[in-house]
Amino acid sequence: MFELVKSGGWLMLPILLCSVMAMAIIVERLWTLRPSRIAPGDTLSQVWQWIKNNELDSVKVAGLREESPLGEILAAGITNARSGRDIMKESIEEQAGRVIHELECYLNTLGTIAAITPLLGLLGTVIGMIDVFSVIMVQGTGSAAVLAGGISKALITTAAGLTIAIPSLIFHRYFTRRVDELVVTMEQEATKLVEVLQGDRRFNGSGVGQ
Repeated sequence: MFELVKSGGWLMLPILLCSVMAMAIIVERLWTLRPSRIAPGDTLSQVWQWIKNNELDSVKVAGLREESPLGEILAAGITNARSGRDIMKESIEEQAGRVIHELECYLNTLGTIAAITPLLGLLGTVIGMIDVFSVIMVQGTGSAAVLAGGISKALITTAAGLTIAIPSLIFHRYFTRRVDELVVTMEQEATKLVEVLQGDRRFNGSGVGQ
């Protein structure tokens, strides 16, 4: 492996750095963007139960805020429920903006890695081919083995760049889709909360009524 990296030249260093960064981001986002962590399915039903039993107080709201990103959004709405629908929705949207920003953390970096690693690989190949043609100018084309070896080394960086870019692009699309799905889920839950607390819907023990 070391010989392969060495053959690729100095441009293998930034490519390897990109691979380490991409792997770290992928592992971190897989752990962070779990639906059970971001928007637990029982969060809203728990809030309904507190409201029904008249148990909703500042302590429970604080606990809700610490529980999950969805809890943060619902807590912002509950805190401003008495200020009217518009203020309540505005506070939810403001908190949702912060939550979405956190959900999208590092995704731009991962997308950038997916975009630049093939270019770094191509640059390494171009530089390698320039070296090959320089050898041809000096020594001629008498040794096919030498030329084949030089061309092979020149293509190493392109292969390395594509090897990193392809999974990075796949995971970038995957995480973007997951964030979109989580945002839709949280929007739906927050809308239900607004409608219940503002009297547009009724709730019962099993969920939200019409």
